[in-house]
Amino acid sequence: MERCRIVFSGSGGQGVITASIILAEAAVLYENLNAVQSQTYGPEARGGATRSDVIISDSEIYFPKVFQPNVLICLTQTAYNKFYPIIRPGGLLLTDTRFVKTERKVDARQIELPMYVRVLEEIGKPIVFNICMLGAVLGLTELISETSVEKVLTRRIPSGFLDINRKALKLGMALVQESVAA
Repeated sequence: MERCRIVFSGSGGQGVITASIILAEAAVLYENLNAVQSQTYGPEARGGATRSDVIISDSEIYFPKVFQPNVLICLTQTAYNKFYPIIRPGGLLLTDTRFVKTERKVDARQIELPMYVRVLEEIGKPIVFNICMLGAVLGLTELISETSVEKVLTRRIPSGFLDINRKALKLGMALVQESVAA
């Protein structure tokens, strides 16, 4: 496996850090891979800038920070404006159509999905927006299996919220399939 460097970015309260932790745990616990996850966020509890770096590899990882991600996820316009220049040429840039207007073209495969709107339409609870985004990342990268992520969800999510999180994960993957078919 080629080492994959991922940057999740958005604002506090969107679940960016939670999604990155779930991905890293799935890689280590159920895919027999190495992973590191680190995070930075603004001083505000909600609404401040948030960034989480994840590196997944089948070999040792010596440094936990990502400088040129293969995959960049931007869930706010502020995150997009700040981080789009760091994507590795030929990488993957995922944005949400409600919160991000991609004004600049970068040397990357750009995927814009209506994740937030579809979560509201189909699930009705915006709290699982991050898990929908994680499903889209899985669908686009095929880095970690859906089964492995579901196992982590089962361990981390309270049982009363597990079904909507599973639905959100599947929704994110379905959005990728819809965009590919279009």
